[in-house]
Amino acid sequence: MLYSFDGKQPEIGKDTYVSELAMVIGDVKIGDNCYIGHGAILRGDYGSIEIGSGTAVEEGVVVHAPPRETCKIGKKVTIGHGAVVHAAEVGDLAVLGMGSITSIRSVIGAGTIVAEGAVIKMRQVVPEKIVVAGNPAVKVRDIEEKDTELWTYGKQLYIDLAKKYLDVGMHLIPTDK
Repeated sequence: MLYSFDGKQPEIGKDTYVSELAMVIGDVKIGDNCYIGHGAILRGDYGSIEIGSGTAVEEGVVVHAPPRETCKIGKKVTIGHGAVVHAAEVGDLAVLGMGSITSIRSVIGAGTIVAEGAVIKMRQVVPEKIVVAGNPAVKVRDIEEKDTELWTYGKQLYIDLAKKYLDVGMHLIPTDK
């Protein structure tokens, strides 16, 4: 569901799917061919959110920004189920694993993978093309070709899923009571 707030309303790109069970509030700009999953909350109330084309915001994700600041999420980013994103910037092609936390004003480099459950501390800067894990998150290795292949496939899955949801939609199944 899309909500205006304080005179601002979400802008949704072409061929982007936003679940009826998601909440997209206020100053939020979402690019083309994105997937915004069920139960996701994008709060552009006192800060703003910008999401690049081809990005997947999976189920249960929360995205927010500090007052008068912007959370910028790049192109073809994958944000796993249940992640909390309060970062200043997430670079293109990055992956934020399920249940990960990117705290206030953190920066995630392009092509970086943040492992499931990892915690990026406030103002922490994570370089490009590495894998980080733990609490607090630390580098565990460089990105390998197998990572790029896997995530290229996964990112296309969500672009295709967004299109399918737009084409066929969800349909409530009536229940007898």
